[in-house]
Amino acid sequence: MRGAVQADSPGLDTRTNRSLNAEWVELTNNSRRAVNLDGWTLRDEDGHRYRFDDVRLAGRATVRIHTGIGRDTRTDLYQDRRNYVWDNRSDTATLRDDRGRTVDTESWGRGHHHRR
Repeated sequence: MRGAVQADSPGLDTRTNRSLNAEWVELTNNSRRAVNLDGWTLRDEDGHRYRFDDVRLAGRATVRIHTGIGRDTRTDLYQDRRNYVWDNRSDTATLRDDRGRTVDTESWGRGHHHRR
């Protein structure tokens, strides 16, 4: 599993749903096998948590988790929040499996080393 983040949505932070949905985390399944993400979590440094519910990610597939409100599809999931989650300057996105084990982290900003 590999992640990418767009923490700072383009333009002004107006808190419109369009702006909130331009803030996202992307997960890519590097393996050929599908992964059941049911019960997995995505969390920021401040403790905001998104829990995956009945999501299956096909092999080599990518899903984008948007901050704002929307209708979930195979390629796009929505946290249904009305405020930003990811800090523009510095934060860490942590993906944990349904047993609480860290699967991947993606950090950016001061004091963080970018993982690739």
